[in-house]
Amino acid sequence: MPLFSNASSYTLPKRLYGALELLLGGLLLIAVGKGLPLLMATPANWWVSFAFYTFISTLVIIFWPYGALGWANRVTLVRAVLVAIVAGALAANAFVGAIWQWLAIAVIALLLDGVDGWIARRTQSHTRFGARFDMELDALLILLLCAGLLRLESLGLWVLMIGGMRYLFVAASWPFPWLSEPLFESLRRKAVCVWQVVALLLALTPLTSHLVASLLAISALTSLIYSFGFDVWWLYRNAKQSKRH
Repeated sequence: MPLFSNASSYTLPKRLYGALELLLGGLLLIAVGKGLPLLMATPANWWVSFAFYTFISTLVIIFWPYGALGWANRVTLVRAVLVAIVAGALAANAFVGAIWQWLAIAVIALLLDGVDGWIARRTQSHTRFGARFDMELDALLILLLCAGLLRLESLGLWVLMIGGMRYLFVAASWPFPWLSEPLFESLRRKAVCVWQVVALLLALTPLTSHLVASLLAISALTSLIYSFGFDVWWLYRNAKQSKRH
Protein backbone atom coordinates (compact mmCIF):
# COMPACT_ATOMS: atom_id res chain seq x y z
CA MET A 1 0.00 0.00 0.00
CA PRO A 2 2.78 2.56 0.78
CA LEU A 3 4.29 1.88 -2.63
CA PHE A 4 1.00 2.81 -4.30
CA SER A 5 0.76 6.01 -2.26
CA ASN A 6 4.31 7.04 -3.16
CA ALA A 7 3.66 6.37 -6.84
CA SER A 8 0.52 8.49 -6.71
CA SER A 9 2.26 11.39 -4.97
CA TYR A 10 5.11 11.15 -7.50
CA THR A 11 2.76 11.20 -10.49
CA LEU A 12 0.47 13.97 -9.26
CA PRO A 13 3.03 16.84 -9.53
CA LYS A 14 3.91 15.64 -13.03
CA ARG A 15 0.25 15.69 -14.05
CA LEU A 16 -0.10 19.19 -12.57
CA TYR A 17 2.92 20.36 -14.57
CA GLY A 18 1.40 18.96 -17.74
CA ALA A 19 -1.95 20.57 -16.85
CA LEU A 20 -0.18 23.94 -16.49
CA GLU A 21 1.21 23.65 -20.03
CA LEU A 22 -2.25 22.77 -21.30
CA LEU A 23 -3.62 25.81 -19.49
CA LEU A 24 -1.06 27.95 -21.32
CA GLY A 25 -2.34 26.38 -24.53
CA GLY A 26 -5.82 27.56 -23.56
CA LEU A 27 -4.49 31.10 -23.13
CA LEU A 28 -2.91 30.82 -26.58
CA LEU A 29 -6.31 29.83 -27.93
CA ILE A 30 -7.78 33.02 -26.48
CA ALA A 31 -4.96 35.16 -27.89
CA VAL A 32 -5.16 33.67 -31.39
CA GLY A 33 -8.96 33.71 -31.35
CA LYS A 34 -9.03 37.38 -30.39
CA GLY A 35 -6.91 38.08 -33.46
CA LEU A 36 -9.46 36.34 -35.71
CA PRO A 37 -12.71 38.22 -35.00
CA LEU A 38 -14.35 37.00 -38.21
CA LEU A 39 -13.81 33.35 -37.36
CA MET A 40 -14.64 33.78 -33.67
CA ALA A 41 -17.55 36.13 -34.20
CA THR A 42 -20.11 34.59 -31.84
CA PRO A 43 -20.15 32.96 -28.40
CA ALA A 44 -20.94 29.68 -30.17
CA ASN A 45 -17.59 29.84 -31.97
CA TRP A 46 -15.78 30.26 -28.66
CA TRP A 47 -17.77 27.54 -26.90
CA VAL A 48 -17.09 24.99 -29.63
CA SER A 49 -13.40 25.87 -29.76
CA PHE A 50 -12.99 25.52 -26.01
CA ALA A 51 -15.03 22.29 -25.99
CA PHE A 52 -12.67 20.77 -28.58
CA TYR A 53 -9.58 22.03 -26.79
CA THR A 54 -10.84 20.80 -23.41
CA PHE A 55 -11.55 17.36 -24.86
CA ILE A 56 -8.06 17.17 -26.39
CA SER A 57 -6.45 18.42 -23.16
CA THR A 58 -8.32 15.86 -21.08
CA LEU A 59 -6.99 13.04 -23.25
CA VAL A 60 -3.47 14.45 -22.98
CA ILE A 61 -3.67 14.55 -19.17
CA ILE A 62 -4.92 10.96 -19.11
CA PHE A 63 -2.36 9.49 -21.49
CA TRP A 64 0.68 11.71 -20.73
CA PRO A 65 1.30 11.61 -16.95
CA TYR A 66 5.00 12.38 -17.36
CA GLY A 67 5.24 16.06 -16.59
CA ALA A 68 6.73 18.39 -19.20
CA LEU A 69 5.32 17.76 -22.65
CA GLY A 70 8.62 18.32 -24.43
CA TRP A 71 9.11 20.62 -27.40
CA ALA A 72 7.74 18.24 -30.02
CA ASN A 73 4.49 17.75 -28.09
CA ARG A 74 4.32 21.49 -27.41
CA VAL A 75 4.32 22.15 -31.15
CA THR A 76 1.59 19.51 -31.48
CA LEU A 77 -0.31 21.34 -28.73
CA VAL A 78 -0.13 24.52 -30.82
CA ARG A 79 -1.62 22.47 -33.63
CA ALA A 80 -4.39 21.43 -31.26
CA VAL A 81 -5.14 25.11 -30.60
CA LEU A 82 -5.41 25.78 -34.33
CA VAL A 83 -7.58 22.71 -34.90
CA ALA A 84 -9.89 23.88 -32.10
CA ILE A 85 -10.23 27.26 -33.85
CA VAL A 86 -11.00 25.49 -37.15
CA ALA A 87 -13.72 23.55 -35.33
CA GLY A 88 -15.09 26.63 -33.59
CA ALA A 89 -15.36 28.58 -36.83
CA LEU A 90 -17.75 25.94 -38.18
CA ALA A 91 -20.35 26.99 -35.60
CA ALA A 92 -22.91 29.42 -36.97
CA ASN A 93 -21.05 29.11 -40.31
CA ALA A 94 -18.64 31.89 -39.31
CA PHE A 95 -15.95 30.39 -41.57
CA VAL A 96 -18.03 31.04 -44.71
CA GLY A 97 -17.43 34.79 -44.55
CA ALA A 98 -13.74 34.34 -43.75
CA ILE A 99 -12.90 31.28 -45.82
CA TRP A 100 -9.34 32.37 -46.66
CA GLN A 101 -8.53 32.93 -42.99
CA TRP A 102 -10.06 29.58 -42.13
CA LEU A 103 -8.04 27.79 -44.79
CA ALA A 104 -4.88 29.61 -43.71
CA ILE A 105 -5.30 28.37 -40.13
CA ALA A 106 -5.88 24.84 -41.42
CA VAL A 107 -2.79 25.02 -43.66
CA ILE A 108 -0.61 26.28 -40.80
CA ALA A 109 -1.86 23.41 -38.62
CA LEU A 110 -0.96 20.96 -41.38
CA LEU A 111 2.48 22.50 -41.97
CA LEU A 112 3.28 22.23 -38.26
CA ASP A 113 2.69 18.50 -38.66
CA GLY A 114 6.16 18.26 -40.15
CA VAL A 115 7.73 20.56 -37.55
CA ASP A 116 6.84 18.50 -34.48
CA GLY A 117 8.12 15.32 -36.14
CA TRP A 118 11.38 17.05 -37.08
CA ILE A 119 11.85 18.29 -33.51
CA ALA A 120 11.14 14.83 -32.10
CA ARG A 121 13.79 13.31 -34.36
CA ARG A 122 16.26 16.14 -33.75
CA THR A 123 15.95 15.90 -29.95
CA GLN A 124 15.57 12.10 -29.97
CA SER A 125 12.32 12.48 -28.04
CA HIS A 126 10.04 10.45 -30.32
CA THR A 127 7.32 8.66 -28.35
CA ARG A 128 4.31 6.51 -29.20
CA PHE A 129 2.12 9.09 -27.47
CA GLY A 130 3.53 11.92 -29.59
CA ALA A 131 3.02 9.98 -32.81
CA ARG A 132 -0.56 9.11 -31.82
CA PHE A 133 -1.28 12.69 -30.67
CA ASP A 134 -0.07 13.95 -34.04
CA MET A 135 -2.01 11.37 -36.04
CA GLU A 136 -5.30 11.96 -34.20
CA LEU A 137 -5.06 15.71 -34.80
CA ASP A 138 -4.51 15.05 -38.51
CA ALA A 139 -7.59 12.83 -38.62
CA LEU A 140 -9.69 15.37 -36.73
CA LEU A 141 -8.60 18.25 -38.94
CA ILE A 142 -9.42 16.30 -42.11
CA LEU A 143 -12.88 15.50 -40.74
CA LEU A 144 -13.44 19.19 -39.98
CA LEU A 145 -12.39 20.12 -43.52
CA CYS A 146 -14.94 17.62 -44.80
CA ALA A 147 -17.63 19.24 -42.64
CA GLY A 148 -16.69 22.63 -44.09
CA LEU A 149 -16.86 21.28 -47.63
CA LEU A 150 -20.27 19.76 -46.92
CA ARG A 151 -21.55 23.16 -45.82
CA LEU A 152 -19.96 25.18 -48.64
CA GLU A 153 -20.69 22.95 -51.60
CA SER A 154 -23.69 20.88 -50.44
CA LEU A 155 -22.08 17.73 -51.83
CA GLY A 156 -24.07 15.37 -49.62
CA LEU A 157 -23.21 13.47 -46.46
CA TRP A 158 -20.98 11.11 -48.45
CA VAL A 159 -18.20 13.71 -48.29
CA LEU A 160 -17.88 13.03 -44.56
CA MET A 161 -16.68 9.53 -45.46
CA ILE A 162 -13.36 11.09 -46.51
CA GLY A 163 -12.65 12.10 -42.94
CA GLY A 164 -14.70 9.38 -41.27
CA MET A 165 -13.20 6.33 -42.96
CA ARG A 166 -10.33 6.08 -40.51
CA TYR A 167 -12.75 6.15 -37.58
CA LEU A 168 -14.82 3.40 -39.23
CA PHE A 169 -11.61 1.40 -39.64
CA VAL A 170 -10.82 1.81 -35.93
CA ALA A 171 -14.38 0.87 -34.95
CA ALA A 172 -14.21 -2.22 -37.18
CA SER A 173 -11.05 -3.33 -35.37
CA TRP A 174 -13.04 -3.88 -32.16
CA PRO A 175 -15.00 -6.90 -33.43
CA PHE A 176 -12.13 -7.85 -35.77
CA PRO A 177 -8.87 -7.50 -33.76
CA TRP A 178 -6.73 -8.47 -36.75
CA LEU A 179 -7.48 -5.03 -38.21
CA SER A 180 -5.45 -3.44 -35.39
CA GLU A 181 -2.27 -5.32 -36.28
CA PRO A 182 0.69 -3.14 -37.39
CA LEU A 183 0.86 -2.19 -41.06
CA PHE A 184 3.98 -2.05 -43.20
CA GLU A 185 5.49 1.28 -44.26
CA SER A 186 3.82 2.41 -47.45
CA LEU A 187 4.58 5.22 -49.90
CA ARG A 188 1.13 4.61 -51.37
CA ARG A 189 -0.54 5.30 -48.02
CA LYS A 190 1.42 8.52 -47.55
CA ALA A 191 0.68 9.70 -51.08
CA VAL A 192 -3.05 9.07 -50.62
CA CYS A 193 -3.01 10.96 -47.32
CA VAL A 194 -1.30 13.95 -48.93
CA TRP A 195 -3.71 13.96 -51.86
CA GLN A 196 -6.66 13.71 -49.47
CA VAL A 197 -5.59 16.92 -47.75
CA VAL A 198 -4.63 18.75 -50.96
CA ALA A 199 -7.91 17.80 -52.64
CA LEU A 200 -9.97 19.05 -49.70
CA LEU A 201 -8.10 22.34 -49.49
CA LEU A 202 -8.42 22.95 -53.24
CA ALA A 203 -12.10 22.06 -53.15
CA LEU A 204 -12.69 24.54 -50.34
CA THR A 205 -11.17 27.57 -52.05
CA PRO A 206 -13.66 30.12 -53.46
CA LEU A 207 -11.82 29.91 -56.80
CA THR A 208 -12.95 26.31 -57.28
CA SER A 209 -16.23 25.65 -59.08
CA HIS A 210 -18.85 23.29 -57.68
CA LEU A 211 -18.11 20.71 -60.37
CA VAL A 212 -14.36 20.75 -59.76
CA ALA A 213 -14.89 20.61 -55.98
CA SER A 214 -17.10 17.56 -56.48
CA LEU A 215 -14.48 15.86 -58.66
CA LEU A 216 -11.72 16.62 -56.15
CA ALA A 217 -13.78 15.19 -53.30
CA ILE A 218 -14.65 12.09 -55.33
CA SER A 219 -10.98 11.55 -56.19
CA ALA A 220 -10.02 11.82 -52.52
CA LEU A 221 -12.71 9.35 -51.46
CA THR A 222 -11.90 6.91 -54.29
CA SER A 223 -8.19 6.87 -53.48
CA LEU A 224 -8.98 6.37 -49.79
CA ILE A 225 -11.30 3.45 -50.49
CA TYR A 226 -8.57 1.83 -52.60
CA SER A 227 -5.89 2.44 -49.94
CA PHE A 228 -7.99 1.20 -47.02
CA GLY A 229 -9.22 -1.74 -49.10
CA PHE A 230 -5.66 -2.81 -49.90
CA ASP A 231 -4.63 -2.56 -46.22
CA VAL A 232 -7.69 -4.53 -45.05
CA TRP A 233 -6.94 -7.24 -47.61
CA TRP A 234 -3.28 -7.38 -46.51
CA LEU A 235 -4.21 -7.62 -42.82
CA TYR A 236 -6.83 -10.30 -43.51
CA ARG A 237 -4.38 -12.37 -45.52
CA ASN A 238 -1.74 -12.09 -42.77
CA ALA A 239 -4.28 -13.06 -40.12
CA LYS A 240 -5.23 -16.20 -42.08
CA GLN A 241 -1.58 -17.14 -42.57
CA SER A 242 -0.89 -16.67 -38.85
CA LYS A 243 -3.73 -19.05 -37.97
CA ARG A 244 -2.30 -21.73 -40.25
CA HIS A 245 1.04 -21.53 -38.48
